[in-house]
Order: sequence, then structure tokens, then C-alpha cells
Amino acid sequence: MAHYGKLVFIDLETTGANPTFDRITEIGIVEVDAGQVTRWSTLVNPEMPIPSFIQSLTGITNAMVQQAPTFDMLAEGLLARLEGGLFIAHNARFDYGFLRNAFKQTGHSLRCQVLCTVKLSRKLFPDEARHNLDTLITRHNLAPDGRHRALADADLLWQLWNRLTAGIPPETFNQAVQLLLQRPSMPAHLAPDALDDIPDRPGVYLFYGEKDIPLYVGKSIHLRQRVLSHFNADHRLYKDMRLSHQIHRLEWRETAGETGALLLEAQLIKDLQPIHNRVLRRQRELCAWQLRVTGAGHLQPVLTYASEQDFGRADRLYGLFSSRRKAESALRELAESHQLCLVTLGLESRTQSHKPCFAYQLHRCHGACVGDEAIALHQARLEAALTGLRIKTWPYAAAVGLIETGADGRQDMHVIHNWCCLGTARSEQDLRALFNEAPSRPAFDMDTYRILIRALARRQVKVRVLTESDMLAADPA
Repeated sequence: MAHYGKLVFIDLETTGANPTFDRITEIGIVEVDAGQVTRWSTLVNPEMPIPSFIQSLTGITNAMVQQAPTFDMLAEGLLARLEGGLFIAHNARFDYGFLRNAFKQTGHSLRCQVLCTVKLSRKLFPDEARHNLDTLITRHNLAPDGRHRALADADLLWQLWNRLTAGIPPETFNQAVQLLLQRPSMPAHLAPDALDDIPDRPGVYLFYGEKDIPLYVGKSIHLRQRVLSHFNADHRLYKDMRLSHQIHRLEWRETAGETGALLLEAQLIKDLQPIHNRVLRRQRELCAWQLRVTGAGHLQPVLTYASEQDFGRADRLYGLFSSRRKAESALRELAESHQLCLVTLGLESRTQSHKPCFAYQLHRCHGACVGDEAIALHQARLEAALTGLRIKTWPYAAAVGLIETGADGRQDMHVIHNWCCLGTARSEQDLRALFNEAPSRPAFDMDTYRILIRALARRQVKVRVLTESDMLAADPA
């Protein structure tokens, strides 16, 4: 078994789950160094009320912490206990994130190697579905001395470590630990702790280069994992290595779920035009085919542009295409596969009336151009062929809010009108501000349309039809 030096098994109790707002109420540590096991714990005055449901869960009341030391009184001594140790916790990002924020507020900096026992359990037992602490207590026959108290839970992690090192082949155990302890290859221009606070939740991340030039915008339902993947792979993938060398700053924006991340990513790429993004850029010639009655009295596809009419309201629209060339190419392919007449479609001209189109001479046209096929039949086959390309007309009389709820209960409302995203609101005030700032006719966007169609089809969001009162201008007061 490899020697990992000083092991610090740690657990915290807190006033809530947000490390930037909530505070620590109890710290429990089991320190193992050179065969010596030391247990230490303390209550912490959070300098804020403990919510009643947290008091019920942990048994730690406001009265119990009233005379306890504040974190700033404990900071230097606690830092000495952690220094040089392997920080081991269950769902370690929670505990480490709380301590980093608490130390930062007291003017200290925490830098430790961190091992998460949730991830370790998943790595060693990939076929098991659950890895929460209560499940591990049963699975590994651990002996809890109370639950949801810091020292008792820290001691359970020490017991778990002993069970794993005794029951898992040393090579397998050490390999799993080393894989989890690997640090990404940090970009040269980023601070060593630049990645520490990235949450493992849905959202969008942005890389900036020298002079704050936008380099890349990406999205993920697991932000932290996705960002780290750029740097873990930079020795294998040239594009990641080149990007890594250029990054001077990164930021991220959290969302409730995947739909919000996709919408925000598409918008930011169009607004910022990052150097390394090639897809989702603004389509300057966004166009579609629209079936219109011609002078001859039959339907014919006519190319129309999003700048000319509201694609969200237009009827009999098929596409979408980023250029005339792509639109014509798609219609030609459709005509070939369904043996439609290019002359009748308006894609091929002829010098003499009733002269067959070129496809007819190759037996690839049913002959609408020469009267062998009735125009009505050709028209019906054209509409059938275009069915898969039909753009759905906006089904609501006005704007709607698409409500997306995250795993942590966060709710985002994406405000949509005529398939155009006006923005995302998290409060009624946000909602009214969006309507105040919205243009009279927002630009129709192909990527946004496809994201919304997919989200609605998969029922990833709930629809709230917005009323006139929702859209009233915000009270200036």
C-alpha cells in the first residue's frame, strides 16, 4: 500500500448548502499521521441564525453555538492542522469549498490535495448505483456514532478508508486514488486556484485571452468536469493545447439545467464571436423556403429571409438555411430523391415552353414540366417531401415563460416569443425588465429555434403563458 503521508478526514456542518452565503457551524477532524490517530472537533459560531430544518437535521441549535468561537478565531490553528495533509471528505467539493471561502474571508489561503470518498467509491465500485454515506455504512459494515455531526461523520470516513485498504488489492486501490488526485495541466497565465471554485452543475464557461479577447464559449451540465477536461487533454489534443496557452482568464455562469445552458451558449457565441468557436455563429443570411401561390395558380417554393418577415409567425415555411446556396442545394437534393421537377420548382429555367427538364430526360422527373404529371399531384408530392423541414409556427398568442428547475431547486424562466429568446428571469422584476428592454421584433435564430423545439418535445421545461400583467413595465420605484 502506498504511503500518503498525513491523512485528514474532515466533515463540516453548516447553515445551508451555499458556500458563499452560508456559514460553518461545526468542524470535525480525524488526523492520521505516522500511525497516530488524533480526533478534534469544535462548534463554530456562524454569526447568523441556523435554519430550523438544519437544527432538526444536525441537532445543532442556535443556543449551542452562541458561545462557540467564530471561524476567524479558529483559522490559524485549523490551517496548521490541514497543512501538508491529504484532505479527505465525502462530497469533498462541499467541505473544501466552504473552508476555502471561510479562510478567504479571514485573509488566509487554503491549498490542499483533495480526495473525495464519493468519487473513490464510484471508481472502486462502478457497478453500484448509490454512494451516499448511509449506503456506504451498510455496504461496508461501518459503525456510526451518531449521524450529521461533524466528528462522527469524519470518523466514518476513517473507518471506510480502513475497510477499503483491507479489502481492495493495493494496486487497484492506489491506482484509483492516484487517478483522483491528478491535477490538470494549468494554463500558464491562470492563477493556481483559478479552477477551485468552478461548480459541478449546469452552465456556460468562457475563456478569455490577452487583453480580454474572447477565445471560447462552451456549455455543460457538469461545468467543472468539462472545464477540467480541456486541461487534462492538452498534452494529447493540439487544439486544447493551443487554447490552453492562450487563456488569461476564465469565468462561468450557472444555469438551472441543460436548456438554459444551450440558450446562453448560443447567445454568447453570437454576441462575443469567440476565436475558437466555429458553430452557433450568427447567420447573416438566415433563410427558408416558403410555399406561395404563383401567377400560374399553383404552389411554388420561394426563398425568403428572416430579415424580411417574422419566421415565428410565417406559415408554410421550410428550412432553415444559413445561405441561399445551402437552401438551393437542399431543395435540389430533395427534388432528386423524390423525382420532383426542377422547372416546376423554379430551380431550372427553359428557353422553350413545354420543353422537358433535364431530369425528365434521365427518367428522374414524373413529367410535371410537360404535362405527364398533374400539377396538383406534383404539388402534393412536394408538400409531402418538405414535411420534415417544416418550421413550426409559434403556437401561442403571446410570449411564454419556459420554466426549468435544477436538481438543487433553482428555477430559471426562459422568456420566449415567436421562437425568439428575450432572456432568462429568476424573479418577477427580472421578467418585467426583459419586456422593457426587448426589441419590437427580436431576430429569429436557427439555433435557438432548434434548442426550444427539442426542449419542448422532451418536456424538459414547463410552459407558463404570460399575461398582460406579467409584461407591464416595472414600477420605477
